[in-house]
Amino acid sequence: MVYLDYSATTPVKKEVLDTFVKVCNDYPGNSNSMHKLGIKSHELEVYTTNKIADLLKVKPCEIIYTSGASESNNLAIKGVCFKYKNRGKHIITTRLEHSSIIAPISYLVNLGYEVDFVNVNSDGLIDIKHLKSLLRDDTILVTINAVDSEIGIRQDVEAIGKLLLEYPKCLFHVDCTQAIGKVNIDFTNIDMFSLSAHKFYGLKGIGLLVKKEKVLIEPLIHGGKSTTVYRSGTPPLPLIVSLAKALKLALQDVLEHYDYVERLNKKIVTKLKEYDNIFINSTSKSIPYVINFSLKRVKAETFVHAMEMKDVYISSKSACSTSDAVSKSVMALTNDEDLASSTLRISLSHMTTCKEINIFLQVFDDVMNNLFEVRNENN
Repeated sequence: MVYLDYSATTPVKKEVLDTFVKVCNDYPGNSNSMHKLGIKSHELEVYTTNKIADLLKVKPCEIIYTSGASESNNLAIKGVCFKYKNRGKHIITTRLEHSSIIAPISYLVNLGYEVDFVNVNSDGLIDIKHLKSLLRDDTILVTINAVDSEIGIRQDVEAIGKLLLEYPKCLFHVDCTQAIGKVNIDFTNIDMFSLSAHKFYGLKGIGLLVKKEKVLIEPLIHGGKSTTVYRSGTPPLPLIVSLAKALKLALQDVLEHYDYVERLNKKIVTKLKEYDNIFINSTSKSIPYVINFSLKRVKAETFVHAMEMKDVYISSKSACSTSDAVSKSVMALTNDEDLASSTLRISLSHMTTCKEINIFLQVFDDVMNNLFEVRNENN
């Protein structure tokens, strides 16, 4: 099997799974219980939260555990808008965002909030001048991802954060789901950021939202005592500790992994450029972990399933996208509906081997030849 869909989800590392199992077995108590098993679990919870805070260079009180990035994004967006609605109802975002950003914003629009989409340049970076022109006295939130899931464009969130310092009533949220473990980010001027463990070799079902201490939000989930007043529910201690393990591993050797993946990327892109019916959508601002391209005259789904038959796995769009929809990210970048309706995504990992890339390239070529041979026969 050759797996090249790491942006959708990553396999769980053995060390992370071992940590999860150990905590399940050794810490059976609810960390909110008053008996000694509960106290033992609570001590591990506090220790782990401090450890995560150190890794992310934030305060322990700023960490809110969630079920994943989708919940974190919803909590950040709705939580801020509901809490600060008296300040204004204006939100700014981009058309490169994940559906877990766009959907809650669309929900808020139905409640009377107003949204503006900042333009992106030809390389996919947001137009800072346009962003500045959109900012108003009643703008309460700007939410922009660090790296988008479909094209892999890395936004300069550090520069955006510095700009927004001039607008103290406006909060800045960053979806870091596709960035953690791939690029280093300075979170100093970011008010909130989201991540999910299953994107960096952790388990599904656990993520977090970092909310700086000065920021207040309205909870989405109300109930009993938990790790924070902002999200009720029994603390999932094994998942929390396994997240810490995955995060620690992910933040090691980031630059070395980046350079290795960049070499794999160049080998693939060089081969793709040999085909006259392929258009590369990834830009110079895309991180090497993602290669997005459009395949002309063949349905993307047809190609994905043909590769699957050879035990090679790539994707057509973000795993959370509607299957019959065009790629909104490619549409925003290219303004070409044909390209946006025929996109394919290869997403790489530092765990991807050169042998796997060689197998992929051979299978890719075979599938291309077979599909176009059949197409020519039918014509």
